[in-house]
Amino acid sequence: MSASKIFRFCLTMLLLAAALWMGRSAWDHYMESAWTRDGRVKADVVTISADVAGTVTEVRVRDNQLVQKGDVLFVVDKARYENAVLQARSVLAMQQVEKGRRASEAKRRGSLDDAVVSAESKETAEFAVGTASAQYQAALSSVHLAELNLERTVVRAPVTGYVTNLNVHPGDFAAVGASKLALVDSESFYVVGYFEETKLPLLKLNDKVDVRLMSGDTLLQGHIESIARGITDRDANLGRELLADVNPTFNWVRLAQRVPVRVHIDAKPKDLDLVAGTTCTVVIHG
Repeated sequence: MSASKIFRFCLTMLLLAAALWMGRSAWDHYMESAWTRDGRVKADVVTISADVAGTVTEVRVRDNQLVQKGDVLFVVDKARYENAVLQARSVLAMQQVEKGRRASEAKRRGSLDDAVVSAESKETAEFAVGTASAQYQAALSSVHLAELNLERTVVRAPVTGYVTNLNVHPGDFAAVGASKLALVDSESFYVVGYFEETKLPLLKLNDKVDVRLMSGDTLLQGHIESIARGITDRDANLGRELLADVNPTFNWVRLAQRVPVRVHIDAKPKDLDLVAGTTCTVVIHG
């Protein structure tokens, strides 16, 4: 065999070996390594609504504004609830007078001789004192409720975060429990990686994680905080008789289910603004 044939044979074998090595490496990287491009940045979102009904008189924030915990977001019809407090206090003062009158009457009747005032009359006076005392406590409770409603007319931020989806304006009517805006907690950002079920044996709690954001290709460090213990079974439906409605067809190509894995971000750069819902790549270092 000539030298040129030996050279071509060796070159062919080297290229074949390189192709096999590259194929094996690609298989290990895509099929056997714990990583996924299907990752999302998430955060706790607090839905803000009014606890009392009324017309919105002030809106003190703008959409996408950063607010601190305790900052005023909007105000609901404060004058109406101030009048309610005054009215409740008036009823309380009236019940206090009535309570004092009934107590004095019972005391006066109790000091008289049985020949002047009957036992039944004394007993009735004592019952009247008890009724007046109960009415006084009810009026006092009404005052506390009116003061609480007045305090709730000023809606404040429960956490430090970003205002989003602002849907309230001066003049709007705020119904109790109706969502007016959302607040993204700025201290609650985390990452969820959706890993194929075939890769779950490679994942352990507290494993180190690299998170690479698609926006700017920024790299974050973190660790596995928890792994979901359940996902929806799309074939587990119920029929009209509340029996299982199982799909009779079966696909020959079975796709691995995706399981959410929560990743805690250990350190966030100060100049990095995370946005909930953005995409990232999650790589686990087990």
